[in-house]
Amino acid sequence: GDGAGKTTQIEALTLWMRERGHVPLVTREPGGTTLGLAIRRLLLHGEDVSPRAEALLFAADRAHHVDTVVRPALAAGRVVLTDRYLDSSIAYQGAGRTMAGEEVLALSLWATQGLLPHLTVLLDVPPMVGQARRRDRPDRVEAEPGEFHTRVREHYLRLATAEPDRYLVLDAGLPVGELAAAVAARVEPMLWA
Repeated sequence: GDGAGKTTQIEALTLWMRERGHVPLVTREPGGTTLGLAIRRLLLHGEDVSPRAEALLFAADRAHHVDTVVRPALAAGRVVLTDRYLDSSIAYQGAGRTMAGEEVLALSLWATQGLLPHLTVLLDVPPMVGQARRRDRPDRVEAEPGEFHTRVREHYLRLATAEPDRYLVLDAGLPVGELAAAVAARVEPMLWA
């Protein structure tokens, strides 16, 4: 969720991996490409977008991002770390916007040609705590009411419960270093597999 510390943890994991000889590709959605930056501006700072249009715009960014950034990096043998991916759409556009999650999932799977992450780190934070952590002016999605963010959080937790092997759920209230160590411990065996 918003304000959970995703950027801090991606930076910590990137440093940890580099210290071990890996150079991950670090990217984000939306915004990992020039097209993605334009879509990001529309989605987060533009006028209101209907829920279906919002889901389609996220899927368009994801399709382009996977085709032009993620798949080429994976084909070159690189590890890819991304700030948000298809589970975010399922939680935000599905549960948050009260759309059918299975339809949003199907759209994202179509956009990515079925590419799923090996690991999804869920930094769990109550919405009110996440809001209090933000320092800048909230974007259009961050400014949604508490009920929206509660639905998003609850759906993320349901996704993690349904796929425990793909998820690492951590209490985002833990100290930054403790979170980073837990993420590194889960990632380390994956690097040598």
